[in-house]
Amino acid sequence: METQITELFGLQIYTDKGMFVGEVEDVVIDVDQKKIEALVVSKVNDELFELKNFKGLKIPYRIISAIDDIVLIRHLPGAFTGGSGEDE
Repeated sequence: METQITELFGLQIYTDKGMFVGEVEDVVIDVDQKKIEALVVSKVNDELFELKNFKGLKIPYRIISAIDDIVLIRHLPGAFTGGSGEDE
């Protein structure tokens, strides 16, 4: 399936446990390899992250499970500081 990179901008990002992470602000591309390396996140859920001197959050493309109306990423135990406090 082909899609335009610009269609990713503004999509909401959730973990597979249903936790809102943020929205896609930009895409990091490896031009030589012709592949997406990461998604840059804006509107980051401050309940999940303690961000001091915020310089940006990148989600590696390898942890993305699906992209459609939202972006679904694998939940990584220990990656999030807040939320429900449960890492199953």
